[in-house]
Amino acid sequence: MRLALDQAGLAARGGDVPVGAVVLSPDGTTVLGAGHNEREATGDPTAHAEVLAIRRAAAALGEWRLTGCTLVVTLEPCTMCAGAIVQSRVDRVVYGARDDKAGAAGSLWDVVRDRRLNHRPEVVEGVLAAECARPLTEFFRGR
Repeated sequence: MRLALDQAGLAARGGDVPVGAVVLSPDGTTVLGAGHNEREATGDPTAHAEVLAIRRAAAALGEWRLTGCTLVVTLEPCTMCAGAIVQSRVDRVVYGARDDKAGAAGSLWDVVRDRRLNHRPEVVEGVLAAECARPLTEFFRGR
């Protein structure tokens, strides 16, 4: 989670919502992909931290299936990111702060564990939750 928090700091410095993510190898020892929100920097509405980390991990592995991998993200994924998680076959999602307004991993929706879908990763929530929430609160207070 600390690596994801470092990524969130990069997003904030770029003027974007401070969310960071990393995809870890199946044994948890290698970062396969990292990302932070880049919507403002790129003008791309899909440039969320999770999507970018997943894309980079898939490129590193040379395949789209991220079976056995863990996605660590500072904020609960939104519906778009939850869909990318399901499609990429990530086995585990670990997130810090809940998103009661747009979360899709248990708060508002639970897309990642929807029994109707063909893949349902394990979800671990609340890891360093206060540390993950702090930069988000500061960012939005400044707006």
